Amino acid sequence: MNSPVTELSFEDALAALETAVSQLESGNLTLEESLALYEKGQQLADYCSQQLETAVLRVEQVTADGEIVERPMGDDG
Repeated sequence: MNSPVTELSFEDALAALETAVSQLESGNLTLEESLALYEKGQQLADYCSQQLETAVLRVEQVTADGEIVERPMGDDG
């Protein structure tokens, strides 16, 4: 998990997040290791959330005939 989070696919980021959670739940890490893993997990969670939000916005753009209409992020109109 040495790659920058933004270079991961959603699936890889989610798998890395699940691994981090399992490691944290195991209780076998030092405090420093736990803190570092928690921070990495937060980055992964934020990235996954952003990717999901982007996907939802794209799905919402699908018209009745199945065409995807691209719209800039943050455009609520």
